Amino acid sequence: MMNPAERIAPGLNKEMAFEVTLERTAAHLGSGAVKVLSTPSMILFMEIAARTLLDERLPQGYSSVGTHVDVRHLAAAPLGAQVAARAEVERVEDNRIFLAVECRQGDTLIGQGGHERYVIDVARFLKRAGG
Repeated sequence: MMNPAERIAPGLNKEMAFEVTLERTAAHLGSGAVKVLSTPSMILFMEIAARTLLDERLPQGYSSVGTHVDVRHLAAAPLGAQVAARAEVERVEDNRIFLAVECRQGDTLIGQGGHERYVIDVARFLKRAGG
């Protein structure tokens, strides 16, 4: 059987738009004291873009899980701002997918880094995890 990750190739990318809502601010989450996009929320946006990119190409019954994040938060995005999270496949090693990720508010780069995901057979994964 073909490795499902073989459907993933370097250069594939996905960009998704998000709004900085109160629930996604540092003040609300407790990771800071001000109402700007929190670092955990920015990373979540990046992960959603990466997972969506891979899920759009994987066969039914397969998905991916995040296994590593290395991101810098470079600028603030205020409450109500529209931000774009982008993920691009850099390389594939068996079932491991390495992606470049970034988040922008307009032309301003607010976060950038790398993200690793692992392709899984969902049923097998859940069985192993006890769920």
